[in-house]
Amino acid sequence: MKAGSKLGLWQVVSLAVGTMIGASIFSIFGIGARVAGHNLPLVFVISGAIALLVAYSYAKLGSQIISNAGPMEFIIKGIGDNLITGGLSFLFWLTYVVSIALFAKGFAGYFLPLLHLAPSPPNMALVEIGVVLAFMALGILGSSTVGKAEFVIVLVKLAILGLFVVLGIWSISGDRIMPTFDTHSLKGTLDATAIFFLSYMGFGLVTNASENMQDPQRNVPRAIYLSILIVTVVYILVALVAVGNLPLAELIKAQDNALAEAARPFLGSTGYLLVSFGALFSISSALNATLYGGANVAYALARDGELPRNFERKLWFGSTEGLYLTATLGIVFALLFNLNGIASITSSVFIVIYLFVLYSHWRLRRQYGGNPLIILGGFIVVLSVFVLLLDYQLQTNRNAFFATWTVLAGSLLVEFIYRNITQRSLLSRELDVLERKAAALENDAGEIIGHLRDRKPPKQE
Repeated sequence: MKAGSKLGLWQVVSLAVGTMIGASIFSIFGIGARVAGHNLPLVFVISGAIALLVAYSYAKLGSQIISNAGPMEFIIKGIGDNLITGGLSFLFWLTYVVSIALFAKGFAGYFLPLLHLAPSPPNMALVEIGVVLAFMALGILGSSTVGKAEFVIVLVKLAILGLFVVLGIWSISGDRIMPTFDTHSLKGTLDATAIFFLSYMGFGLVTNASENMQDPQRNVPRAIYLSILIVTVVYILVALVAVGNLPLAELIKAQDNALAEAARPFLGSTGYLLVSFGALFSISSALNATLYGGANVAYALARDGELPRNFERKLWFGSTEGLYLTATLGIVFALLFNLNGIASITSSVFIVIYLFVLYSHWRLRRQYGGNPLIILGGFIVVLSVFVLLLDYQLQTNRNAFFATWTVLAGSLLVEFIYRNITQRSLLSRELDVLERKAAALENDAGEIIGHLRDRKPPKQE
């Protein structure tokens, strides 16, 4: 990517914000209402605070380790190249695959009511398959640069949500948003926090674009913190308006398109349509960015042990097997698991990545800096969230619980087999860059020596 085309601060922030908003507000809001009840706004406060703990390590490492491998580069530097690191590279790819399934189900949940079709399993399956295949076809045809387009998309999303908040905040019923702290409510709040940790996963995309950012040393931390703060404020305000306007039973009943239903009391049918179209637009952009963005990069890391050197969107692969395989697995996950199961599996996998990033930062803290208390505190909190999520899965969705462990164990098994067959290793991007620079200097030196030899004067008779 040429220097003039590098992404600016707000373009990178828009990529992260766009992915985060697409991930939860429009997709799994109803689940949060069912699990946390009136404490849903509080869930976003807690989740945002936990995300900032993880973001501290991403920001510290990402400002000094400039690599589009993002968290995988941090982990490779922290614990080296081994079976676990290789397994995590496949796991990293699968997080994007499962996210695609989540977006496909969210899209179907908003699309079918607009056509006045029942959300029956066959109808849901057709829409889920169709939307993933549509964006796969777009990827085959190719597209232009993402930065400016995504900035506009995020503005549209925020404008719709802003209108939702501004018009709905005046009709909030105070008793509906009062948090409760009995045992059942606290358990639901903690469970929802574990699930909605997924809502902030997009901030990690900042580090996956660091090589293509202007002044990444300054802009990586700024983009990470800004995106989390913006999204947290949006989440809290939207949750307050939704829970405060619609009876909890109706919000839970709507589930897949809960936010659109929450707009009915103060915007009527127009508000329902506005939010539904905003949801489709938002989820589509998130699905597109995930399918042909991080998923392809992560697939390359899992397959080859290093990221492609060209990071131009739609040009990351010389072949299309990554695109086909990612799309196919996304459809499989969408068809096999319900929205709740997909959300909790994705959260589990991302939390494992976060734990290894925090552990790596602990080991690298003397080299790259970082407050040991914040790092250790973040690790303990995130580990607790992971335990809570596993307990929630075990109690409510055993398929998701076993799928989580199958995915974790399967990634290690795939890496073990793949590593023994191909003898591949995971390469640090920085080492790779230095090796290429050294090779280039060696070639230049050879050309200069050859040129001097050609100019050597003939021997005197």
